[in-house]
Amino acid sequence: MEVQQARVFMALAEELHFGRAAQRLGMGQSLLSRMIRQLEDELGATLFQRTTRNVRLAPAGLALFEPARQMIGLQRVAIDSVKRAAAGEVGQLDFGFARSSSRGIAASLVAAAYEDHPGITFGIESNVFADEGLTRLADGSLDLALVRWTRQPPTIAGRAVLIEHPVVTLPDSHRLARRKLLRVDELANEDLLSLPANPNSTLRETTNRLCHNAGFSPRVILELPDAQTISALIAAGMGLTITFDSVATSMREPGTVTIPLDVVGEASVVYLAHLRTHGSASLSAVLAIAETVLPTVSSTSERT
Repeated sequence: MEVQQARVFMALAEELHFGRAAQRLGMGQSLLSRMIRQLEDELGATLFQRTTRNVRLAPAGLALFEPARQMIGLQRVAIDSVKRAAAGEVGQLDFGFARSSSRGIAASLVAAAYEDHPGITFGIESNVFADEGLTRLADGSLDLALVRWTRQPPTIAGRAVLIEHPVVTLPDSHRLARRKLLRVDELANEDLLSLPANPNSTLRETTNRLCHNAGFSPRVILELPDAQTISALIAAGMGLTITFDSVATSMREPGTVTIPLDVVGEASVVYLAHLRTHGSASLSAVLAIAETVLPTVSSTSERT
């Protein structure tokens, strides 16, 4: 039974009058009668008992009433779902970011999107570094990502939403802990804790570059999987780390202090990025929300 046949059946089942049912459907009474007879032939059962005075549902018609009603209801649900998806009101977006630096702004965006469009759900991956994020945006396994780059990939669009600056986090008992500003060369003989070199992270690259520019190779005594573990070990007095101010703020442990580094031109930009030709209405809706929740920052901003 097709949906149109179900509509014809339900109109007659509810009106129990061929003339009123035909008028309700906007068709001729003879066409309605033919469609009912055709449906009865296809089902091999009499659906209506007809007399010259009235129309009643036959037992088979009574059995068909609820399934036909549900069939029409499902069609309405399907149409509504398609319309909502086309309008960007429903859908799922896969969102990747590095939790140590971006979890706060990521949470703000997800919460705002849920409030405005509860039909949009997020698949969240909170351990996605920059290179991985860009690769996965390009291959379609991520729809949205918070990433850093030095050169924007041609297929990726993005907007600057956070500026980060290099800092040092160290134990509060460290000899340098009372300083207001530190030079990188003052860390030449210090034990450093760091994220792994792979997956390639902007933070690890920044650490290596700053140290090499200051004339020494960083003495990394231990690589840790995340900034939270690094911060805990610093609090235990094991070493120090070069990180970004956003990471240090997010992962601050009691017993640690964070001091800015005296460097120029080392601001790191976090971009809210997506595939340039994504074609997703729900992603467009979230990007519109992000314009307010995560306003654009100047990519040339420096610490004042």
